[in-house]
Amino acid sequence: MDEVGGLGGVWGLRHHGDVDAEPGLVDFAVNVRPGGPPGWLRERLVGALGRVGAYPSAGDDLGAREVVAGRFGRGVDEVVVLNGSAEGFALLPNLRPRKAALVHPSFTEPEVALRQAGVPVEHVLLDAADGYALHPGRVPEDADLVVVGNPTNPTSTLHPREVVLALVRPGRTVVVDEAFMDAVPGEPESVAAVSGVGVPGLMVFRSLTKTWAIPGLRAGYALSDPGTLARLTWNRPQWPVGTLVLEAVRACEEPRAVAEARAGAVRLDEHRVELQKALAEIPGVRVEGDPRAPFLLLRVDDGAGLRAHLRGVGIAVRRGDTFPGLGPDHLRVAVRPPGEFGVLVEAVRDYQEGLS
Repeated sequence: MDEVGGLGGVWGLRHHGDVDAEPGLVDFAVNVRPGGPPGWLRERLVGALGRVGAYPSAGDDLGAREVVAGRFGRGVDEVVVLNGSAEGFALLPNLRPRKAALVHPSFTEPEVALRQAGVPVEHVLLDAADGYALHPGRVPEDADLVVVGNPTNPTSTLHPREVVLALVRPGRTVVVDEAFMDAVPGEPESVAAVSGVGVPGLMVFRSLTKTWAIPGLRAGYALSDPGTLARLTWNRPQWPVGTLVLEAVRACEEPRAVAEARAGAVRLDEHRVELQKALAEIPGVRVEGDPRAPFLLLRVDDGAGLRAHLRGVGIAVRRGDTFPGLGPDHLRVAVRPPGEFGVLVEAVRDYQEGLS
C-alpha cells in the first residue's frame, strides 16, 4: 500500500472544508451553495414531515428512483438512493476489490474506507504541468477498482467523457464521483446517462448536497448495472434511507428542479471566470489547471502564511495539503458571486503585496 502522509496518516484524509470554516468566518472553504436550500425545497421537506411517523415505504423509495431513472434514461433497477455520496464511498469495500487505483488529487473519503477495510491502494497522481489531465494508461491494469472524480475536487478539472470511459475493463469497477457535475453548464462530460446494462461495472455517484445546500440531510444516489449495485449495497440495514432524503431526491431531480440547477450552473460558471481572473492578476498567485467546477485550486509562495492571514481577517479557505499530490502552498477557494468575493481578493492581494 502507498503511504499516506500529512496530518496524521489516514485520519488526515478526513480533513474537509467544514473543519476550516469555523463559525464567524466568511466561508470560502465549503463548496455548498450559500444561503441554504431554496424556498420550494424547504416547503417540500416540511410537507414530508407528516410521513416521518411511519417507516419509509417501498413506494417512497421507488418513487425517488423512478424520478432519477427518468432523468437519465435508465432503468429503475439501475438506481440506488444513498445517504449522500459519502455512504457510497463507505460501501466500496463491499465490492471486495483486490487492488484499488485512486486518481488523485481528489476527494479522500474513498481512500479512507478502502484503507480501513485493508484493501491495497495505489495512487495515480495527476500532474499540474498538463492541467491535471487524466491518462487511462497510467492506471495499473491489475486494478479491479478505479475511483475518479469528474469534475475533480480540488483541482476543478473536468475530464472528457471518452477518457473516463476508457478506464472501463472487463472485471473492473470504475466509480465516477460526479458530486459537482450539476454545477457544470450542460454537464457535457457526464457518464450518468450511460446505461449500466450496456457498460457493466461503470458506477456513478451523484450528490444533492452542493447545489441544493442540504449537507445536513445527506442525500445522493448511485447509478450502475443491477448486479454491481447489489454487491455495493450488500448487508445495508433495513430502511437505509429516511423519508426526507427520499423526498429530497425526488424533488431535486424533477424536471423543474433540473432546469433551475442548469440555470444556476451558468451563473456560477460566470462567477468562477470573474473570480479566476481577479485572483490570477495578483502577483504570486497561480490558478492551477483549467478550472470548470465551482471552486479554484490556487498555488502561492507561502500557503500557510496566507491561510493564517486570511483567518486573521475573518476568511476561511480550504487547505490543500491533505489531498494526496498537493502541498502546503495549495489552497482551494469556493466560487461566490462578485459582490461577495471581493473581500477574499482584497485580502489575498494585501498579503501578497506584503511579501514583495
